[in-house]
Amino acid sequence: MRKYFITGLLGILLLYIWSALLYPPLLWTLIITGPLMLVGIYDFTQKKRAIIRNYPIIGHIRYLFESIRPEIAQYFIESDTEGRPFNRVQRSVVYQRAKGVRDTVPFGTLKDVYEVGYEWVNHSLNPVHLTPKDLCITVGGPDCKQPYCASRFNISAMSFGALSKNAVLALSYGAKMGNFAHNTGEGGISPYHLEGGGDLIWQIGTGYFGCRTPEGGFCRDTFRKTATLPNVKMIEIKLSQGAKPGHGGILPAAKLTPEIAEIRHVPLGQDVMSPPAHSAFSTPLGLMEFVATLRELSGGKPVGFKLCVGKRREFLAICKAMVSSGITPDFITVDGGEGGTGAAPLEFTNNIGAPLIEGMIFVQNALVGFGLRSKIRLLVSGKVISGFDMVKRLALGADICYSARGMLMAMGCIQSLKCNTNHCPVGVTTQKPELVAGLVVENKRDRVFGFHHELLKSVCEIMGAMGIADPDNLHPWHIMRRISPTEVKHYGEIYEFLDEGDLLKGELPESYRRAFTVATENSFGHAPCNVN
Repeated sequence: MRKYFITGLLGILLLYIWSALLYPPLLWTLIITGPLMLVGIYDFTQKKRAIIRNYPIIGHIRYLFESIRPEIAQYFIESDTEGRPFNRVQRSVVYQRAKGVRDTVPFGTLKDVYEVGYEWVNHSLNPVHLTPKDLCITVGGPDCKQPYCASRFNISAMSFGALSKNAVLALSYGAKMGNFAHNTGEGGISPYHLEGGGDLIWQIGTGYFGCRTPEGGFCRDTFRKTATLPNVKMIEIKLSQGAKPGHGGILPAAKLTPEIAEIRHVPLGQDVMSPPAHSAFSTPLGLMEFVATLRELSGGKPVGFKLCVGKRREFLAICKAMVSSGITPDFITVDGGEGGTGAAPLEFTNNIGAPLIEGMIFVQNALVGFGLRSKIRLLVSGKVISGFDMVKRLALGADICYSARGMLMAMGCIQSLKCNTNHCPVGVTTQKPELVAGLVVENKRDRVFGFHHELLKSVCEIMGAMGIADPDNLHPWHIMRRISPTEVKHYGEIYEFLDEGDLLKGELPESYRRAFTVATENSFGHAPCNVN
């Protein structure tokens, strides 16, 4: 289609030149329109900028605003900052690191250091040196036969269908280049996940896409066939996600192509719905048995589950099921309530599910309190785009961080908020071929790799300045927070942290007593209204 457009445009230009020669008064208009048509042809064929590749000539307006920021650009691009996930400075950090350009800033800090909520870490007079290669960790508990050496920073769950094939390819190739993992999202494993050659974390959602029976249940045979592929390094059971916990998922029919329908094993012509809950199990013990089943069918690969923390008694019930059954997942992923998606009801996005910090600290405490933490890795996702974001989460208990937004912006996402319409202007979250073509895999894979590498480099520099050479030596007291204009506390003072085995002792911490008492491994169930 593109070559026909260019051929047609050149034909019109030649016809215009010929007409101007025959009728000289047209010559002055040719002086104006000719260069514009040549710019349009160049824009249409260049491979660095998806906006002007998909929208020749007019796409330059955006870059004009950027070039004269902050005054005009901030007014036109940032006028609705409150409704956008990231502000201009945050987006600039991602863009600059993805492109490998200088990301330093003049005139000191961009934040008010006396504003309530300001956070920092204290440096050491004895700094150390470490490199991104030092930031890896093995995932695999006592029952795992194929443990995985994972990067501390990986691509969060985003499905093919929600993302275009070119976006998936760029992520997969970038993961391969940087030796980190790419979570498939619940939409199944597409040929594009495999083509790039990157390590995969296969997510199994409530729709069981890619391992689904015709009736929509879990299929052991198709799961085994895919789970044993060499690219698949870990399996993640999705219980809920931060953007819409307890709601289920949806892929609009407008984005459902025959290819996607075949990968997901669903019919064409209708929205693809993921139920709110799993059908393969209905109790905490059932979840543990499902974990064991997937581990066996995959040949002993690491298996875990993902959730946004909701009712505390339910997660404590899962912990009780681990203790009573002797089955533990190899990892648990905590998604913050601030997590994003291509489409979610407004109320679910804003008001349901625990934010990441509260959720991950609770999960960390629960695992420590039950004496399970040493067997299970803790993964977290929720607006990780900077080295400090990651250092903070590692200090509060995480072993590994995911990023979705950061990776999307590394590929050129401009946050046009069209993810759910199939009209993404940069070809990231659309299935329209003419828009997908704007995202050039060879260019964007380098930016995915660059963002990952530069963020880990930032983590190393921050930890080095703190005098800490091992992420396992980061602790809550390393993160300082201003809680009033004249008072500062570290996170060890702000939040309660349990000691090993506290929840197995006779005297329970008061803050956990009621939820612990009603939690049972035999049911997610309902508790009295005053018990969370």
